[in-house]
Amino acid sequence: MTEPILFISDLHLEESRPDITAALLRFLEQHAGCCHSLFILGDLFEVWIGDDESTTLTRQVAAALEKFAKLGTQLYLMHGNRDFLIGETYAQECGGVRLIREPYRLETDTCTYLLVHGDSLCTDDTEYQQFRSMVRDPHWQKDFLTQSLTARRDFARQARQESQVAIADKSMAIMDVNSDSVIELLRSQQLNSLIHGHTHRPAFHNIELDPPIAGQNKATRLVLGDWDKAGWYARLAEGNLSLHNFRL
Repeated sequence: MTEPILFISDLHLEESRPDITAALLRFLEQHAGCCHSLFILGDLFEVWIGDDESTTLTRQVAAALEKFAKLGTQLYLMHGNRDFLIGETYAQECGGVRLIREPYRLETDTCTYLLVHGDSLCTDDTEYQQFRSMVRDPHWQKDFLTQSLTARRDFARQARQESQVAIADKSMAIMDVNSDSVIELLRSQQLNSLIHGHTHRPAFHNIELDPPIAGQNKATRLVLGDWDKAGWYARLAEGNLSLHNFRL
């Protein structure tokens, strides 16, 4: 794939945070026609109960992404832990966004990167992993999407409340990625470069490898930040991967 490439995640768009939506619209305007691809690595929305729920917010975002795509940028969307029910219907409304599954191998002019949302690597949080396994099951999703919008909204509201309570009782270490799980994933793909979001802890990490992977004894992990007090994105250009932030 040709560079430059942009990466964002964890915007958690919702009606109660119009400042984040406005920041996304500004971000798209500033980068329109200036990049080959934009990868959204999960949690674009705070909650998604199905493509059949159309709101002012979802239509506004779809129109902005469609306009951005028409100016020459290919859009890719990976499911997060909040918006894993985004489907092809909404993807097409956004100008033909390509839905991608994790782990996704991104082969560029200079390197190959492994992309994930990040929640699958938080393996110390066994309670969450059990919930994740349930809601990512295709049979569960099919059954859920047959329910009324009201029932789905009620489920999402209850799940969010229970998640907030659970998070309050968990240590920060438990909710971060597990180092062994990161290395295991990299070894399974024979890659040395990982990009993800989810943890809301933007940073570059250097990983020592013993034994090496693909002849390399080091790996890198870039964590994207969430859009709360600041907007975060990564940019890959001329073989250089950089992390940026801006005020909302």
